Amino acid sequence: MSALSNAESEMGDTFPGVPNHARDDLERRLLRKLDLRMSITVVLYTLSFLDNLNMSSARLGGFEKDLHLQGNQYATVLSIVYVGYILTQVPSNMFLHWLEKPAILIPGCALMWGIMSVLTGFTKNYTGVLLARLFLGFTEGPFFAGALFLLSKWYKRDELALRIAIILCGSVFGVVFGSLLASGILTGMQGILGQAGWLFYIEGGATIIVAICAMFMLPNFPHNTRWLTPEERALSISRLADDGYEKSDELGKRTTMQGLWDAVSDWKVWWFVVALFAASVGQSFAIYLPTIAATMGYDTTVTLLLAAPPWVLATIAAFAIARYSDKKRKRFIFIFASNALAALGLIISICTMDISARYTSLFLMVQVTGGQVVFLGWINNTFAREPAKRAVAIAVISGLSQTGSILGSYVWPPQWGPTYRYSFAICFAALVVSTVMFGVMHLHLKQVNERIERDERNAKDMNDLRYPVGFRYLV
Repeated sequence: MSALSNAESEMGDTFPGVPNHARDDLERRLLRKLDLRMSITVVLYTLSFLDNLNMSSARLGGFEKDLHLQGNQYATVLSIVYVGYILTQVPSNMFLHWLEKPAILIPGCALMWGIMSVLTGFTKNYTGVLLARLFLGFTEGPFFAGALFLLSKWYKRDELALRIAIILCGSVFGVVFGSLLASGILTGMQGILGQAGWLFYIEGGATIIVAICAMFMLPNFPHNTRWLTPEERALSISRLADDGYEKSDELGKRTTMQGLWDAVSDWKVWWFVVALFAASVGQSFAIYLPTIAATMGYDTTVTLLLAAPPWVLATIAAFAIARYSDKKRKRFIFIFASNALAALGLIISICTMDISARYTSLFLMVQVTGGQVVFLGWINNTFAREPAKRAVAIAVISGLSQTGSILGSYVWPPQWGPTYRYSFAICFAALVVSTVMFGVMHLHLKQVNERIERDERNAKDMNDLRYPVGFRYLV
């Protein structure tokens, strides 16, 4: 008898004696409760996204002139925040895995970045804004990697992409709200304590309030969240174990430092780092979208409002892609489709300055968001079995790939405007490189799945198998 049939014969219900429909009802109630409490991360991501958008919007309101920025100083101010992202994500996720208190760590970081955002509005020169942005990166950096790790501790592999999409929809709320806010401030509050400063005062103050609320809303991990009933706690743990997460073997008992070694010694982590680095360069147009929209020749108010609709469509598409990706349990094909649409938009922008064509290209370029959502779920899926390793892998990939965002900040110098053809060409090339690298990983994991299936058929004892019976990488 094969190991697979042995496992199936030994596998019983997670809750013996409990009807399947009762377990399903409990699971639905659990997910509704989790989704409601996790929704605060959407608001936090919205406020995080507003930081970079505020810098771009303030540029249209004379921010560079007010602070006497010259040459590449504006690009440096934009990119310096990523230094904090790079340096903090790995140690913060290791600390989160050890502390097991995301309901304290994540809102605590948000509280500090809200304070730093307010202080940014008071800066009067290049040195001041550079230091404010540097410390903003250190306080904001732990949030996103920590949020991804928190999601992976609660949701199954075919539930993750949709939940990540829900968090990332905060970027659209940020664009829509930020554009309306910036439009009102830059046109109606000029001269009141500095018009650009109000962008940072309002966003920072809102972040402080939301961070305090998040301390009471966010869960910790299934075993130490106090507001779960005993049945919900048991179900939260068992359903992830059934999905291939955190089996109670040696992998599930790895320490934080062992998880660090496991992550840095796995070539897949570094492959994803390079691929996401290239993708970050290819997506650098996102933080310059108001600048790109300004090339169409409209005034500041219209330009800011025109920057919002492409992101709305991108979010709708990202939701659809994430949901379908989870349903089909596939990843790469959806990344490829999203990147292909973005590449088409970049080609259009390279070839023409026609207003209609260029605005259409913005709608196509931002479709890369859908692929980004699916990729973030793919990272969690690929390192699903080892919680300590997964915490570090998420942080290493997310953190080190931010060097691509630093480089991307310098891809849009003013002298390349208004066409920015060289900028679009660089983004196109980087997007192609990242897509090819994702394709190579897709083929590798397919081969690993075939080997796992072959081993299951041939093994006499399931204890001899390297992977849990039925486990497959999502590709």
